[in-house]
Amino acid sequence: MINELAEYEREPEAVRNSEEMLREHLFGAQPGVFGHVAETAGNDGEDGAVVGMALWYLTYSTWEGVHGIHLEDLYVRPEARGTGSGRALLATLAAIAVERGYRRVEWQVLDWNAPAIGFYDALGAGSMDGWTTRRLDGDALRDVAAQAPVIA
Repeated sequence: MINELAEYEREPEAVRNSEEMLREHLFGAQPGVFGHVAETAGNDGEDGAVVGMALWYLTYSTWEGVHGIHLEDLYVRPEARGTGSGRALLATLAAIAVERGYRRVEWQVLDWNAPAIGFYDALGAGSMDGWTTRRLDGDALRDVAAQAPVIA
């Protein structure tokens, strides 16, 4: 589904993740990423087909003094959209946040993704107007890292 999401977001060549890497990050000795899946109902007690996923990690708010959840990816396969799978995945994250005393669940959405924006708006998710996502990666990341003080 990660590859399907990358295709949907018009960046199929950007995926470098592998099954082994994902397994380590989700189920290794110190997992830093968490995930949930949505399934269709199975027949005769069998598992259903996986139709959606939510991958997330913890954040921390220095102002609130508590953790939050950053939803890295929410993806529901096209044939399962409109079935409540996306809503169920987000409701699960919201329930985890409430149960643990976290104050927020946050994520980004591409500005051209009108169906997703409409879905999030219908849930009551507010836009963080005035904020812009910034990123260091590639050469810029290495250049800034090279400026770090040496700590002995």
